[in-house]
Amino acid sequence: MKRLISCYASDLKNISKEDLKIAISSSEGRTILAETVVTAAPLLEGVSNAEVMATFGADLIVLNEFDVYTQFINGFYPCENPIAEIKKLTGRPIGINLEPVDETLDVLDEKIVIAKGRKASIDTFKKANELGVDFIMLTGNPSTAVSMEAIKKAIVLAKDHFNGLIFAGKMHGAGLSENIIDVDMLTAFIHAGADGILIPSVSTVPFVTESLAFAASQEIKKLGGLVMSTIGTSQESADEQTIRSFGLSNKRIGADIHHIGDGGYGRMPLPENIMALSIAVRGKRHTYFKMAQSVVR
Repeated sequence: MKRLISCYASDLKNISKEDLKIAISSSEGRTILAETVVTAAPLLEGVSNAEVMATFGADLIVLNEFDVYTQFINGFYPCENPIAEIKKLTGRPIGINLEPVDETLDVLDEKIVIAKGRKASIDTFKKANELGVDFIMLTGNPSTAVSMEAIKKAIVLAKDHFNGLIFAGKMHGAGLSENIIDVDMLTAFIHAGADGILIPSVSTVPFVTESLAFAASQEIKKLGGLVMSTIGTSQESADEQTIRSFGLSNKRIGADIHHIGDGGYGRMPLPENIMALSIAVRGKRHTYFKMAQSVVR
């Protein structure tokens, strides 16, 4: 299997979860994952945010707030399977967020209630399979009461009912006050069946230091897990120098994947920030290779 940073669209058609994991790992900390909120109007009329993100260098794309039942994507043209269609348009593996809400807990502010098609369940995992989703992120949006314990339970279900890669963890509190870099819990995620773990990028969440993130990363890697450093605090719309500093810090702690969130204009990362992150962690050669290649190669 090629490194993901060296792949063309044709290399990624019908890729297995095992090969995708190897392709990410062998890219040695140079994989970019960009996220967009599909319920928001796109940044550019007539072009999906997924296409913009791929064009600016994203290797992986995750669709936030995607309901597996309604399959609604704001501004996207009608089609039988929007996941398959976006994969065709971008030539990239496509993932979605499914949220393990802990119904027993109250949030610190006003709780946001989400639709069943966005929650982690046996049925939504099966529906994701039918749509051809390549990976799932078991995580939480703000104020949804997604807990670490609920994530661990959802991993077990996903392992049995979803065929793609499983990433698990929190980018921020999701409305709860709990330790989201609890190394014992994060390694328990791997034992439960997760392929990779989300760790907030240093300086995105209070008290997340490089030494803490490094220690967690090393334990995850000992168990064969991938590490995804996340920017999920709207700092994806910060200046380019801040984005570059996140990327280099991610490399130092051993991250395999650099996630950049959906808090910019059009509810996607600023396009120039995707490119700035990409250039910082892998240089112009690999960045321009991704930006320039045709999806029919």
